[in-house]
Amino acid sequence: MGLAVLHSRALSGMDAPQVTVEVHLANGLPSFQIVGLPEAEVKESKDRVRAALQTSRFEFPARRITVNLAPADLPKESGRFDLPIALGILAASGQIPQNLLDTLEFAGELALTGALRPVRGALAMTMKASRDGRAFILPRESAAEAALVQNALIYPADSLLAVCAHLAGQQPLSVQVPKAVDTTASYPDFADVKGQAIPKRALEIAAAGEHSLLMAGPPGTGKSMLAARFPGILPDMSEHEALESAAIQSLSGGFKPDQWKKRPFRAPHHTASGVALVGGGNTPRPGEISLAHHGVLFLDELPEFSRSVLEVLREPLESGRITISRAARQADFPARFQLIAAMNPCPCGYLGHPNQQCRCTPDQVSRYRARISGPLLDRIDLHLEVPALRDSELTAAATGESSASIRARVTTAREKQIERQGKANAQLSSQEIDTYCTPDTAGADLLKRAITQLNLSARAYHRILKVARTIADLSGNAHVQSMHLAEAIQYRRNDR
Repeated sequence: MGLAVLHSRALSGMDAPQVTVEVHLANGLPSFQIVGLPEAEVKESKDRVRAALQTSRFEFPARRITVNLAPADLPKESGRFDLPIALGILAASGQIPQNLLDTLEFAGELALTGALRPVRGALAMTMKASRDGRAFILPRESAAEAALVQNALIYPADSLLAVCAHLAGQQPLSVQVPKAVDTTASYPDFADVKGQAIPKRALEIAAAGEHSLLMAGPPGTGKSMLAARFPGILPDMSEHEALESAAIQSLSGGFKPDQWKKRPFRAPHHTASGVALVGGGNTPRPGEISLAHHGVLFLDELPEFSRSVLEVLREPLESGRITISRAARQADFPARFQLIAAMNPCPCGYLGHPNQQCRCTPDQVSRYRARISGPLLDRIDLHLEVPALRDSELTAAATGESSASIRARVTTAREKQIERQGKANAQLSSQEIDTYCTPDTAGADLLKRAITQLNLSARAYHRILKVARTIADLSGNAHVQSMHLAEAIQYRRNDR
């Protein structure tokens, strides 16, 4: 009898639990069984492993082969277990030594030729493997992103033969060296935007305090143009933020090393489903809100989204996380995104336009706006009208302020927030609002009148205080004053 034990990783949400791959060879009629709750992709590895071993000139044992993927109650999916299963068969049959197996972890899909194909989630798996003190052998295409984890020891390999030569001590694999990545993102510049001083100011406030924002205005006023430039004024990502964002991108298989420390910008079409937005599936995967973690989620034509789809945003906007529950499993994904949304004022788009006549009836306008629920609107910090440009503004040359100068002010304000409270203003709890956002006497009186006249909810009251705190940070004031509250209240006047 022969037995070999190797280590690999599964994926469960953002977690990468360890999987022990046990391969046992016994006498009896030749068979090949994989146990341990394998899904279809894992069951199909039997044929890939058999062909890869034979084309690599190894002997496939004509014995009773049992592969156990432990723990047995953890579902196993994808082809990442091909490589450890193949190595386990070779080690159990004595074709390669076992002395290095306990110090390494393995993941990789095998081609029928024995070549290694990339796997998704390499970054998340490497984060856990490095904490357990093991090196990781990965396909070369996956090794570059895995090497972004500090102090991780990664060995890239091109084929099964290369891994076997390393384990046999014949030709050691080279260690993956982290590549220098240009973290300078090239976003469109705010200097290209003509006019729209108030929307630019609102976007600056949103960037400084990590606030959500809704823009409403006729077609062609620059709402999408402003949103596309918004990531260019956000502060640089910290190492922790970049690692979290990259790990989520890796889970979806869409991360590239040149995206390192660049804030994601996700703009799903309005036909997207609720599952596409928040994530899901039989094997839960991150949706758009998680892929936009520490970045921007832009929803254009907001009322055109299905109302049931929009309602799934309510909890993540508050908590910054999403838990996907299925009958067999649960998955928890971070979703700390900045929501930037845009909409027309009516179905035809020209309500209030100075030159175009609106063709919509009051009932059509009311039904159109009712597609966005009050509770969702209440969770959006800044409500903004983007007016049509005057002829003189449209024909004049673009001489606006550059993104770089706006970004400098935003970065300074964000640094003040981190130094004062350890987080952005948008994430303050109710107790922290009482501590850091208390207005002066004139501001408190102004806020009381606004609550009465605008019929503000408790949530809107707290969000006004947080926005006012951000405005004070941008102006360099240590305390929230009435002028800061007055500007913050203006951004709630369009809240129903």
